[in-house]
Formats: sequence, C-alpha cells, structure tokens
Amino acid sequence: MTKPIEVSLPSDTEVRVTRDFKAPRTLVWQAHTDPKLLQRWMSGMPGWSMPICEMDVRPGGRYRWRWRSDENGAEFGFFGEFKEVDAPAKLTQEEYFDPGVGADDVTGDMPVNNPSVNRSTFTEKNSVTTLIVLIDYGSKAARDAAVSTGMTDGMEISYTSLDALLAEQQGG
Repeated sequence: MTKPIEVSLPSDTEVRVTRDFKAPRTLVWQAHTDPKLLQRWMSGMPGWSMPICEMDVRPGGRYRWRWRSDENGAEFGFFGEFKEVDAPAKLTQEEYFDPGVGADDVTGDMPVNNPSVNRSTFTEKNSVTTLIVLIDYGSKAARDAAVSTGMTDGMEISYTSLDALLAEQQGG
C-alpha cells in the first residue's frame, strides 16, 4: 500500500503535497492531463461526482472542473489557465475558485478573485512516481481558508482512487 500524502506549509502562502504512486510517471501524468481519466479519480469526498472536466493542456490552454453533490445538487469548481506544460515532468496552472451554489459547508471561506498558482512535478525512480504539488495562494489568509476546507483529505481520497486506476491500467 502507498503511503498517504505528506502535507507541509513551506511558507505563509504555500501548501506542499507529496504523494508516491506505484506506476510509471507517464501513466501518472496522463491521469492528470486526460479529462476522461481525471474524471474517474478526482471525485474528492464520498458522495460527490465531477460532471464537468474540460481541459486544453497546453501553455495558455484553459480548464474548468466542477463537482456536484449526489445528495443535494450543491456544486463548486475551479477554472484557470495552464502556464507551463512539460510532459511528463511539470505542469503549472493558475487556478481560480468557483464557489458554485449550495456548497458553503464544503468550500468555507475560499477566496474567489485571487488565483493560486499550482506547480506539479512528476519524478520517477524504480517504477514509483513521486508527485509534488506546490500551491501558492498568494496570501496567508487564502492559504489558511483553503486548508480549513479539508482539501488535503479530499486529495488523499482522490489519490487512493488514482492508485486503483493506475493498478487497473497496469493489469493489477
């Protein structure tokens, strides 16, 4: 079994998430950049689905992700622009939060008009890919609001789903 994510706060504005996957980085990269694959694993907390996953993965390309509660129809999402795409090693995107409707209990006080910059790096050693996601929220208040939503718990739930998808792709 893979270790759960490691979370640190390297500065007043940043969250760093590190996670290993037992798969070649090309597969982990593909799972992060192919909308059909991303929708299969990035559902977050139980009872939520991802009905919208649009991605144009190239520098200057846009993306939009939207989650929906299966129970009450509440929705929220993220959108933005890819700034750097260096397959299969690095992905940088500017990300804006879309509060949607009825999801305040999940999204808390996430800032709407201030984008974060998310830098994901993918390295591989001995058939294990290490993903490091460094998220810079631009302010301590924005970082703390994001962390208070339980976002890293949702990330780990999604990464556990990604483990299963990667195992399936490798015939495991």
